[in-house]
Amino acid sequence: MLMHNILIIGNVTKDVYLRMDNRLNEFEVDQNKVSWLDISFNNSSHHFYSRFSVYGGASISLEVFSRFGIDAQIASTPASFLDGQFITKDTDTDYRYILCKDDDAAYLAPSTKRDSKWEEPEEKPEWIYIDRSARLNPQISEKILAYLNANPDIKLALFTTDHTNQNANYVQKLIQRANFLISDVRLNNPHKNVANITPKHIYWSQRRISWSLEKRDLITRLSAHQTIGATLLAATILGRKPEDALLLAYANVVNSKLGNTSNLQTLEQRILGEQHRIEYKQKGNMSPEIVKTTQQLMTPGKGILAADESGGSIHKKFEKMNIPDTEQFRREYRNLFFTTPTIEKYVSGIILFDETARQKADNGKDFVTFLREKGIIAGIKVDKGLVNFDNTEEKWTQGLDDLPQRLAEYYKMGARFAKWRAAFELTATTPSDMAIKRNCEILAQYAIDCQDANIVPIVEPELVYDGDYTIEQNIETTGKILDQLFAELKAKDVLLQGCILKVNMVLAGKKQEHQSTPEEVGRATAEVLRTHVPSALGGVVFLSGGQTVQQATDNLQAVTNNGPFPWQVTFSYARALQEPALVVWHGDSRFSDIAREAFRQRLIANTNALHKNN
Repeated sequence: MLMHNILIIGNVTKDVYLRMDNRLNEFEVDQNKVSWLDISFNNSSHHFYSRFSVYGGASISLEVFSRFGIDAQIASTPASFLDGQFITKDTDTDYRYILCKDDDAAYLAPSTKRDSKWEEPEEKPEWIYIDRSARLNPQISEKILAYLNANPDIKLALFTTDHTNQNANYVQKLIQRANFLISDVRLNNPHKNVANITPKHIYWSQRRISWSLEKRDLITRLSAHQTIGATLLAATILGRKPEDALLLAYANVVNSKLGNTSNLQTLEQRILGEQHRIEYKQKGNMSPEIVKTTQQLMTPGKGILAADESGGSIHKKFEKMNIPDTEQFRREYRNLFFTTPTIEKYVSGIILFDETARQKADNGKDFVTFLREKGIIAGIKVDKGLVNFDNTEEKWTQGLDDLPQRLAEYYKMGARFAKWRAAFELTATTPSDMAIKRNCEILAQYAIDCQDANIVPIVEPELVYDGDYTIEQNIETTGKILDQLFAELKAKDVLLQGCILKVNMVLAGKKQEHQSTPEEVGRATAEVLRTHVPSALGGVVFLSGGQTVQQATDNLQAVTNNGPFPWQVTFSYARALQEPALVVWHGDSRFSDIAREAFRQRLIANTNALHKNN
């Protein structure tokens, strides 16, 4: 294998991360409801619940190149990357303090930035890379240009950013000389070969890929952009095509942690699974089909109707109303909702049961086609119900064995998203770590199987409402479940932008003496979501989970009032939308229109609850 080498020009930093706790008494809130850290020197003090430091700046690029098998060094800086560690004897290092609170980060950087170093290398490199961290002045730039003019076979890559003086003559000369240009700002002088990084997309060679920053790992925008830039350049040096270089950059940044990017072999294994899910088009939208579907499902102001009751669940409903549990009555029941006038104004998607997906509407068209012609996306429940673990009352969800074959069939039928439910009961001894981990592993396998079939997965880890527990216990347990779920989704390389979380609201159990108020539910649910759900996720939808019809709406309004959130939030209710209609209909078609109006009123109430009450 041909060995490539590169000389990096840039500054090494020591990034010190300080995670703040959330004690509100340490923050002053101004008239605009902005929180400010109280740093006055008095008897109180603010505590940081973690403090650690990593090398940043040019060390990130050195790490990426080294993990790609490229021989790299930083100009005039005795540094190397060995056995997963950045090693340097350079004491001339800038310290940056990064204060983190929730998903926000603030930088405390030295006011005087030191210029980057340049000395002619003893051995001629194949590439010179002027890193994002570089601080250039006219003298250093002229020396670099003189060296490049004397060695015209050396290629130049340049990362321009907000501290780059683009209009300066010496910078323009470097831009004109560059073989490869990376920028996270708009260039005044367009370049024929430029990769551009924005907060949501990476553009290069008339192609685009979506990405997002996972802040729970404390990766900052600066280090994320450096990871992307170095990965694009490394892939280019190794001869990868632009579309593969974009995938490598995407995979590297979304899977990286502080001081820990991925090697080339690991990344290429990852993108093999991504490539058949991501279609690249010239000058078009480069998002995968599943991301587009996710965005449509999470259309602001609309919800998702869960009409996917299994045979046992709908039997109980019908039995209570003395409605015959036959296929025809089940079809009429679902048809009642699907034919409600203007339903498409309130609903973006409907989850179907297998039987329903194969039934026809009154006009003779199958329900999937009927809904698609209304602009509503059809989804499908694909789990096969709950069974007990051996020697315990805890449950796991079955249905993985033939899932890929069933998903392929559902896709041909027109279904574009799916749902899988795991259920957890909260008691003094449950849920156990074993039950949480196993169910989340199953949810992650289901999710990646869906994405392989170009179907959006809705993952539903439900903490069952029918229990005797406090809202504080719910906060702790729901957070624990979500942490495990997203760890398993990440381990399976599930594309979070093409995945939706269906989750319980955070409230006291139904049997608890003190029932949670909507205000308590709104605050607790918002806190858990912001703490435990990655910002890259495609969306969050709430299940009603045994709440009363009005309770589900009031609590949804309370959650909305605690927004906005990094992801779109909406409802995916079944009984909380359908029950008033079922009571009116009672299996008698003479009351169908009145039942439809009762259903429509619940849709209106819940879509109204998606707007903040001021």
